[in-house]
Amino acid sequence: MRGCLPANLRDVLPRAELDVEAALEKVRPICDAVRHRGAAAVRELTARFDGVEIERARVPHEVIRQSLTRMSPEVIIALEEAIRRARTVHRDQLRTDVTTQVVPGGTVTERWVPVDRVGLYVPGGRAVYPSSVVMNVVPAQEAGVGSLAVTSPAQKDFGGLPHPTILAACALLEVDEVYSVGGAQAVAMFAYGTEECPPATMVTGPGNVYVAAAKRLLKGRIGIDSEAGPTEIAILADETADPVHVAADLISQAEHDVIAAAVLVTDSPELADAVEKELPGQVGATRHSARITEALSGRQSGIVLVDGVEDGLKVVDAYAAEHLEIHTADAAAVAARVRNAGAIFVGPYAPVSLGDYLAGSNHVLPTGGCACHSSGLSVQSFLRGIHVVDYTREALADAARHVTVLADAEDLPAHGAAVRARFDWQVPARGEKS
Repeated sequence: MRGCLPANLRDVLPRAELDVEAALEKVRPICDAVRHRGAAAVRELTARFDGVEIERARVPHEVIRQSLTRMSPEVIIALEEAIRRARTVHRDQLRTDVTTQVVPGGTVTERWVPVDRVGLYVPGGRAVYPSSVVMNVVPAQEAGVGSLAVTSPAQKDFGGLPHPTILAACALLEVDEVYSVGGAQAVAMFAYGTEECPPATMVTGPGNVYVAAAKRLLKGRIGIDSEAGPTEIAILADETADPVHVAADLISQAEHDVIAAAVLVTDSPELADAVEKELPGQVGATRHSARITEALSGRQSGIVLVDGVEDGLKVVDAYAAEHLEIHTADAAAVAARVRNAGAIFVGPYAPVSLGDYLAGSNHVLPTGGCACHSSGLSVQSFLRGIHVVDYTREALADAARHVTVLADAEDLPAHGAAVRARFDWQVPARGEKS
């Protein structure tokens, strides 16, 4: 992309394909089955898609607690530290009610009220994600959500339960409502409720294309955070970047999925060449080399050469990556100029892997370019702002003429009449003299 950048920059950049629209027709009968047949449909769908027969979707409380005994002390300590750091960051996101005096006797208060109940989805496909339990649960708890439930796909290797590390994370977070349900049926379970699971107000968390499609289908019936797609990393780098670090970080996200996206944006052909030479050796040394190779060679991944960091900023803003690393001279100043990214990682010692687990930031982030208009999961995701209007008789009288004029301008005279009805005198309507 050297020279003049194309006007349709966002359209020509590498991007994973996620056809949520096509998946809608596949998830519609799944969601309808759960709506009409409840828990029985959930069990049947779990048997069909996960190959596991379950008697009940809800995990017994004692099984959740016992999962801690199956974990190594190192994993428990690491999870506890991840929880501590996440709480530290998310607690500072709490909003305070603010009352504004608009006029003497007239105030508007913005109250922040948590949603009543949330369903938190934790994936369970190629990998196990206890970190996603932390990232979903902590902001909901800090927001003050009164009722929350976690769901994760039933695992054949664990007798139809979610992975024990998922259960251990729930235990550490004192979550005792957990379900062995995945896919679109999990979203439908939270949307409609079943005999086992009360309906939720909102569902959050990443998942596959069918989870995303179910969220799109049921949005309105239930609130959603986003339609999360394949994970993405973009790295903006110049000649000061270490190719070993850059290659390692591209690989770390490609490890998630064969359709994961890894994009390097640089103004240094020398760095691009060095990274390309570095990749094969590092990929070959990883456990999931086949998966990573497919992801890095897919159309969603690549190297974008630009004329300078200025053009690089334009490219990464157009791409709006889920995760964006900055490996440039004066990385903090460059990062401060980025407008579109789910999360930004500054310099050589803030890799995306840190954010996935222990930075304290949230890793449930917008994908597919949605970072240009959406944010990652936070305490704010679970709060609703409610305006409380409190005016005295005198303050309303002072506003009455303006209300009447604007109501008449919109041809809604009853609006003005509703104000005038509160007084013994009449505010002149349009065309009348005072």
